[in-house]
Amino acid sequence: MSAVRARLGVLVSGSGSNLQALLDACAREDFPAEVACVVSNVPTAFALERARKAGVPAVVLEHKAFASRADFERALGEALRRAGVEWVCLAGFMRLLSADFLAGFSGRVLNIHPALLPAFPGLHAQRQALERGVKIAGCTVHFVDAGTDTGPIIAQAAVPVLPGDDEASLSARILAEEHRLYPLAVRLAVTGKVTLEGARTRVDARATVGELSLRSPGAPP
Repeated sequence: MSAVRARLGVLVSGSGSNLQALLDACAREDFPAEVACVVSNVPTAFALERARKAGVPAVVLEHKAFASRADFERALGEALRRAGVEWVCLAGFMRLLSADFLAGFSGRVLNIHPALLPAFPGLHAQRQALERGVKIAGCTVHFVDAGTDTGPIIAQAAVPVLPGDDEASLSARILAEEHRLYPLAVRLAVTGKVTLEGARTRVDARATVGELSLRSPGAPP
């Protein structure tokens, strides 16, 4: 009998490359989660096509069609619950979620951000990093709270900022790490190997080296 897999709801607004990374991970038999549904607030988001191609239910909830943020989030929560979602993953979802919504999935909402938080939260993180002249940039997966990219950190990956980098080249280098980091962090979260301890997280001693490794498959040790 196959193990029960955690059911993910992925929220998207754009192209969905991090959604694709999660879909690819969930296609592996040994991955402890599956994407149960994808919800976009943008009807033209290419991420919706990625979901449909993978045979995953895709739902459009255009936030502008709702009278209030509360109405939108109520519909969003209902769509996720109808799909049996246990964990919510934000993948380029360009809406802040209220404390009321988050309470419905307490401790089970994840986000990925293209910076080494707590540095450079919010929009245009790569541009912020270049403007400040940092030498190391990267990405962070964190639990979501009611602030902007302020939730407890689950995992991070670093990349060098190279001479001559612009926003596009740095973003591409970070994005490659995002695609590896997000499935790793989801695995840790849904298996209970990373847990919340106040404003911080703790990685359980049961986590294996493989689960914590950011090496690409087939890369030398």
